[in-house]
Amino acid sequence: MRVPPLRATTALLATLLVAASFQDLTVAADGGGGVVPVPDSVCDAKCQKRCSLKVAGRCMGLCKMCCHDCGGCVPSGPYASKDECPCYRDMVSPKSRRPKCP
Repeated sequence: MRVPPLRATTALLATLLVAASFQDLTVAADGGGGVVPVPDSVCDAKCQKRCSLKVAGRCMGLCKMCCHDCGGCVPSGPYASKDECPCYRDMVSPKSRRPKCP
């Protein structure tokens, strides 16, 4: 028995609609499709190492902000190259256009 073209088209459209609905649900479930949240303990440990030779207060605050925005990526040591984490490297202050992350 042959399926009429209209029925096949309707079935295909219904399948695509259901698939698109699931995509929207998964994006909404992870907070809108952005970076997955990183636990504070991960950023604390990485930023303590990164800021070990600097004034801790300001460095730690900026580093933690950058760490969370970049999905937990922080260069590995106080003098490590920022090229290890392009997101961390490329964050700049909107006013001065200077690097935001220590």
